Amino acid sequence: MPRATRDGVSIHYEYDESEGGGTPVVFVQGLGYGRWMWRWQREAVADDRDVIAPDNRGTGRSDVGLPPLLPRLPRKLRAPLIFKLAGYSIGGLAADLEEVLKDAGVRQAHVVGASMGGMIAQRYALEYTRAKTLTLCCTSHGGPDAVPVPDETQEFIFDVPDGASEREKLRHRMRPAFTERFTNRNPHLMDRIIEWRLEQDADDPAREAQAAAVLDFDVSDRLEGLRVPTLVLHGTDDRVVPFENGLLLEEAIPNARLERFEGGSHCFFIEHADRMNEELRAFLADHD
Repeated sequence: MPRATRDGVSIHYEYDESEGGGTPVVFVQGLGYGRWMWRWQREAVADDRDVIAPDNRGTGRSDVGLPPLLPRLPRKLRAPLIFKLAGYSIGGLAADLEEVLKDAGVRQAHVVGASMGGMIAQRYALEYTRAKTLTLCCTSHGGPDAVPVPDETQEFIFDVPDGASEREKLRHRMRPAFTERFTNRNPHLMDRIIEWRLEQDADDPAREAQAAAVLDFDVSDRLEGLRVPTLVLHGTDDRVVPFENGLLLEEAIPNARLERFEGGSHCFFIEHADRMNEELRAFLADHD
């Protein structure tokens, strides 16, 4: 069970070795999500290259790294303190990723990030030297021009029904991330995702700390200096990080290419896993 440590916080990661000779790929997940969200993509590339899958700080088997008494406070007291004083930063999460790749002995890696993970990937590529390519899914560069998460979606994510069980809370929070058509047609998969989330996702204090990082993120004025090949993937019906953010990334990053997933949701990489995997495998192969 490999671990890297930064600022006294232990970051867990999985390292899957392959017999292929391709450059390793590291997958960085979104706000609150566990390693489960990349299972389709990890399987798709596993024959050709090593795969590194960290648990973001506060997620899965990684330490939370918050002051000890803070997570025990009621949410009404805890959340304002986290957002003002104790939240994570995208820069700090990128530094965690650097420690993971250093610990794993990886000199270069294809960095794949979704949502918050895409923000970490951008900051990582700007400040460290191991990123060979970037694949940015359903994410944003932050800043004043970015299109924010819609108010209706924020209500789903942060305001759950009173008296709801943990499974009901997760199901409620997931609704904007998937299309209704997909959830209605795949009830058994959605049930399995709930179980994976119960096992691997961040708890509420860590989710709030990650949300604070997202709110403070802005690299919009730095992306012209990004020189690694970049693939931007975005669903046109993303109700969490609106599609316009993908257009902004393509415009801001030199040598970036945008692939649209027509009608795709925030979790298009699950709903349209076959096409996502084709795009990813071809991009990585082109830049090995």
